[in-house]
Amino acid sequence: MIRARGLTKTFHRKKEVVEAVKGIDVDVREGELVAFLGPNGAGKSTTLRMLTSLLEPTAGSAEVAGFDVVRHPAHVRSRIGFIGQGNGGGYSYRVLDELHNQGRFYGLPPAEYSRRATDLLEALDLGGLEKRTVQSLSGGQRRRLDVALGLMNHPPLLFLDEPTTGLDPHARANLWEHIRAMRERYGMTIVLTTHYLDEADDMAERVVVIDHGDIIADATPDDLKRDHADDVITLAVAPFPGDGPAQAATAPSGTGGLADDAARVRAALAEDAGEAEVTPGADGGLAVRISTTHGADRLPEAIEALRVAGFAVRSAELRQASLDDVFLNLTGRSLREEAA
Repeated sequence: MIRARGLTKTFHRKKEVVEAVKGIDVDVREGELVAFLGPNGAGKSTTLRMLTSLLEPTAGSAEVAGFDVVRHPAHVRSRIGFIGQGNGGGYSYRVLDELHNQGRFYGLPPAEYSRRATDLLEALDLGGLEKRTVQSLSGGQRRRLDVALGLMNHPPLLFLDEPTTGLDPHARANLWEHIRAMRERYGMTIVLTTHYLDEADDMAERVVVIDHGDIIADATPDDLKRDHADDVITLAVAPFPGDGPAQAATAPSGTGGLADDAARVRAALAEDAGEAEVTPGADGGLAVRISTTHGADRLPEAIEALRVAGFAVRSAELRQASLDDVFLNLTGRSLREEAA
């Protein structure tokens, strides 16, 4: 659905040359949902503007929905939907009039755009709002109207540029529920940009990370988390009791105390010894922190290993790697901080 090679965009500002996008290669297969992530100014919005034919590349090429974005921009625009960061409906216009106008822009006959508008209003839970002005709608209703406007031409490819920014959690979930339904109904390919990592993690089959105009990672969310971030296990361990057959069999000789307890814990967690941090904890015990790529599997193994070594685990916590961890490790920045 998208094939870009060497896609480049350079801006000239007075005497300064700004390389916004530096020759990226990217493919999006039909039916995929791909999320583009990047810090502010990374080049993702410029990339989207080139792929939607709104901005001509300085170099390179891109075919979108079967057409070259430079040679055939009108054909590209006829086969895509685009939902930008701002609201697409005119604030003083009525909801139904905006949908009908959108149909006219695509050259649809009146009977067809009227039918599509009615279907989309029902599907996106906008029924009964036909005569309301856009400015009278809630934030969630306006964004659902934007989705309806973007789908009036039944596009095989939909671009969503931070579609849920500014919405409360309930409105975000509601909008994504409708987008999922529309995707299933029309079999669309979707390209998404977002600052909400949970959206990319839950929705996208692939995540493309852009920084300084380059693609620095392109994989499934699970692969990115496995390759570029660790799960973290945190255990609160009671002091070593110093008696019993299991302890006698596993405890090294020594005088006891926190130093010996820490050595016993590291010995018990031998396979993770290089990754386990053991420090003094509360009530005379130890705090153990283990970084691992398979936290859900390693947690019960670590607890059992400590039990066999004679230690009681008072509490255990598993924090699984997130896309924000991946983003921080790849770019040195947190995408949540960028969004704020």
